[in-house]
Amino acid sequence: MTIKILLVDDHTLFRTGIRLLLQRQTDFEIVGEASDGAEGVKRARQLQPDVVLMDLNMPGLSGLEAMRLIVADMPSTAVLMLTVSEEAEHLGEALRTGAKGYLIKNIEADYLVNAVRRAAAGEPVVSESMTAKLVMQLQHQHNSPAASEKEKLTPRERETVACLAQGLSNKEIARQLDVAESTVKIHVQNILKKLNLSSRVQIAVYAVENGLDRS
Repeated sequence: MTIKILLVDDHTLFRTGIRLLLQRQTDFEIVGEASDGAEGVKRARQLQPDVVLMDLNMPGLSGLEAMRLIVADMPSTAVLMLTVSEEAEHLGEALRTGAKGYLIKNIEADYLVNAVRRAAAGEPVVSESMTAKLVMQLQHQHNSPAASEKEKLTPRERETVACLAQGLSNKEIARQLDVAESTVKIHVQNILKKLNLSSRVQIAVYAVENGLDRS
């Protein structure tokens, strides 16, 4: 299956480098490029890409604003923010707005290639360091659990949510809770459904915002 990719960045040399890198992959097709957010939205509507690599800060329509429009019009298109910003605030806003992932521009080439494939498969892609930074920021803002939110989940699901807020993998959660990894996967799917969320990263954000990051 070929993954159709749209590049949106106001730096021509950076776009060229990313295009040359991704074109080496036989399952990738660069279907278009755009130099600002407004053009990116227009091209996304025309080309219907599987993945959009979107810069955060661009003149005119910002990456976040462009992403909101793309996600609203094409929910099946995965938008990956590719930026120099390591601010937790930007990460949190991007994920809440609907980004499938948040990547820093100094990542390794192999990581970027893998991230595009994961995003196309519907998986969230955020580095552990950025997830931890987001959780730490939100922990300072929210201290007490929201009772109504806790009541939505079973005790075991609340324990799973707390583990997800720590950035643990399914295998690590299974080991910590002394359950099978398949059981953890079921808990995660139930949590996503009950909380109307679409990714593990969104669960982590939601957990901290609602005081559910402590089991």
